[in-house]
Parts: sequence; C-alpha cells; structure tokens
Amino acid sequence: MKLLEPLLINRMLLPNRVAVPAMVTRLSGEDGLVNQAILDRYVRYAQGHVGLIVVEATAVHEAKSGPLLRLSDDRFIAGHAELVRRVRATSDSRILPQIIHFMKVARSGWRQTIDSLDHDAIAGIIAAFAAAARRAREAGYDGVELHSAHAYTLSSFLSRRNPRRDAYDGRTLEGRLRLFGEVMAAVRRAAGADFTVGVRFLAEECIKEGYTIEDAKRIALRMSQLGVDYISLSVGGKFEDAVHRPGQPLYPYTGYSGDRCMPGDWYPPMPHAHLAAQIRDYLAEKGRLVPVISVGKISAPADAEALLQEGKADIIGMARQLLSDPDWVRKLEEGRESSILHCIYCNVCKNLDENFHEVRCFLWPKGALQAPAENRTGTAPAWPEGSTGLTLSAEGERVRLAWPKALGAVAGYDIHRAEDGGAAVIVEAVKSCKYTDRQALRGIAYSYYVRAYDPSGRHSSPSNVVRLALPPPGVVPPPGVVPPPGAALPPGAVLPPESLEEPHALPQRAS
Repeated sequence: MKLLEPLLINRMLLPNRVAVPAMVTRLSGEDGLVNQAILDRYVRYAQGHVGLIVVEATAVHEAKSGPLLRLSDDRFIAGHAELVRRVRATSDSRILPQIIHFMKVARSGWRQTIDSLDHDAIAGIIAAFAAAARRAREAGYDGVELHSAHAYTLSSFLSRRNPRRDAYDGRTLEGRLRLFGEVMAAVRRAAGADFTVGVRFLAEECIKEGYTIEDAKRIALRMSQLGVDYISLSVGGKFEDAVHRPGQPLYPYTGYSGDRCMPGDWYPPMPHAHLAAQIRDYLAEKGRLVPVISVGKISAPADAEALLQEGKADIIGMARQLLSDPDWVRKLEEGRESSILHCIYCNVCKNLDENFHEVRCFLWPKGALQAPAENRTGTAPAWPEGSTGLTLSAEGERVRLAWPKALGAVAGYDIHRAEDGGAAVIVEAVKSCKYTDRQALRGIAYSYYVRAYDPSGRHSSPSNVVRLALPPPGVVPPPGVVPPPGAALPPGAVLPPESLEEPHALPQRAS
C-alpha cells in the first residue's frame, strides 16, 4: 500500500505518506510557550503513527495575537525542543513547525494591509523568518514549513489583490513572488541546505479577482526553482470576503473562501484533489519532482490510496480527520480500517477556533481535551438484546429516526442512508438516540440504519433497516393500492423494519 511507504524529503525520511497539516489548537497560552496541552496534542498524533506532523502556525514575530505558539525569540526554543523530544520518543513520526507572519487586525473590522509596509518593515519580516528557522533547527525539528497561504503576510504578497506598486508590484507575477524568494533565500542561509523547508500556499484564492490554478501552477514552479522541499496546498481562507462580527476581529474563514478552505459536510469528498493533481502534473512537465501534499475532505483510505496510485499527490494531508482519529494510520497498518472513526465535517472545531476556544472534536467523549487513547481490550457497543428498535416517521418534509440506547461505552451513533437501493453512506453522527433528516427529497426511496460507536472506533452491528419513499409533488397513489417494493409510498408511509443478514461495510462519509 503506497500510503504506508516511506518517502525521503531532503534528509527527512517520512515513515509513511500521511501528514497532519498545521491546524490551530488554541491550546497555547498568551505567552506563546509550549505547554502540557500542546505536548499532549502532538504526541497523540505520534502515537497514531502519522508520517509528518506539521505543528500549528507558529509566529516569527511578537505581535499580539491571543493564544498562539511562537518562535520569535530564543526563550521559546526549550519548549519546542521538549515537544520534539516527546514526539521522537513516541514513534518514527517526523515533525516540523509551520512558521507565520501576520498583519494587525482590530475589533472594529480594520485590518492592516501590505501596502502599509515600508522596506525596513519588509526587511524585518525576512529576518524574522530566518531567525525562526534557525531556532527550529536548534530545537531539533526536522524542518520548517513557510506559511504562504490564506490571509497572512506572504500569501497577501502572492495574491492578485496585492496593491503594491514597487519591487513587490501586485500587477506582475514576478513582483508578487519577490518577497517569498527573499524569505526562502534567508531561511536557507540561516538553517542550511540540508534542513527541510516546505511551503503551504493556495491552489486558488477563491475570492473575487483572486488568482486561480493557472497562477498557482507557476507559483509552484518558482517555489520549486527556489529550492522548497515540498509543496502543501490549500485554498481560500481570505480576509477579503470575511464577515465582520461587531466587537470581534476579522476571522478569515467566515466568507465563501472560508467555506472552500474547510469544506463542510455539504461539500463532496475531495473537492480540491484535482487542483493538487494539476500542479503536480505541471511541475512534472517542467522537470521539477517536488512532493505535493493534497488536502481537503480526504478520509477514506481507498480514496487516499487512489490519489497516490494515480499520481495525483505524493502525500495525503488530513487535518480534521486526524483530529477526530489520530490512530487512522496505525489502524490502517494493523488492518483495522473498520475501526477508523471518520470525521463528519460538522466544523465544530472550526467554530471553536473562530470563537477563540480550545479546539476539540465533536466525535470525542464529552469534555475531552484530547482524542481518547484507544482501548484495545474493550468490546464494541451492542444493541439491547432482542431488538434494535430503529423507528422512522415522516413529518412534513422531515424524516425522523429514533432508537434505543446501545449498551457499552457509546460515544455516538453513525446514521447510514441509501437512495433508491444504492450504497449506504454516513450522513451524520449524533450523540443522542434521535436524528432528523432535513435533506430528504420527494420521489426518492430512502433506507436508513444506525451503528453505535465507542471512543476507540469500535462499531456495533447495524441496526434494523427502515425505509421511506415520499411521492413527488402532486403524485398521490390511489386509495388502497399497495405500491410494489421500491415504489413511492404515500406521505408518512413506512415499510416494516428488516434485519440485515450481512453487516454493511463501513462506507465513507457523505458530503
């Protein structure tokens, strides 16, 4: 399986092709120091055998920002060194920080823009990145990742919305790339040619007049020419379309570009994979063999493996999926794919970040600050003896399910739904014993079943199946006529429950 094959990047040997991209945790204090919660979060990924751990955005400067890790002074080195030591003592996972410079934002909605920076300020930014990279090396990290994505400084210079009219002129691609080139050169001088330097940037800005994949391909080419060791791709997450909440600073993931950056459950799986594939193909055409990380709603092992096998990516990045189940890789190594706890892309984690709360996962046990350790000796949840009792009713345009509480250490319930006899997919996970489907459409025959899961990802057997088919608008069956199997039923009609003789294979999450 290619997912589990090693990959050498510069002098950094990844044990497998799975990465957790930088994901804000809000676990650090205002002091920017590595604390116990930070140690626990990243050691948990190492326990799950994640190949590459990219530590959350870590500031290269001292600007006020709330809870955010820092490498802006030598006093931060010791904490990062302890983080590296703890991860290395846990597994073969490789670890590096994403280093970031950002502009000022205010609660009034005002934000600083890059055209306010004079050349002395720009020189200071370049020096800050170089110094942070040097500190990362001293802390023992395997490399650094330059944050050139989303709403932050390096990305703002790369943007087609760059307003500068000097050497960093936003009207030319060379001008937009100039600062990144200067930062990259300074980082190499400070950290050395054998130190892995990756970059995260946008395959598309997803804003009006922002750049698209056509610019992104050429940006990636120049970055490879400048000597980046890998390219990690994202999309969106810009200030230009952010929604301002009175009394709160702008959060760059509240507009359409934010939706695209962290696509929720209404998006299809892998909505950005084609962008990474196009960039990888373009680099290959130019003779540049730089590893490319593809991200965005990738959670099913089969999907991740196909991207690698088909040459659409070199590494698979999973932020929310690995937050929900850091043991994803280890379970795959051990042939226990059915025990993976799949992200439902509810974006509770995103909402916690937006509101400056510690980032947790909805699928974890209530109150947990970290993903629970897997209990290898426990037993899967089970339905009450004699019946699973899943029932269904239709009220107006809503389909309501209810079932008895499963026995055992239940963390939640997966709701499986199939359309017109097709394959079942997981449409939601809930903590309670009821669910309302608001997305059912008249004229489609639906079937549902439920599986309970515990904190370690063990699932119960499937419940009984319940079925419902509401007729299209204006279609009413004659009184007393019993529709054949699979036909549309009168409003509110429910077919008798049926037991599953063979448990369904765990499907991937629905969009």
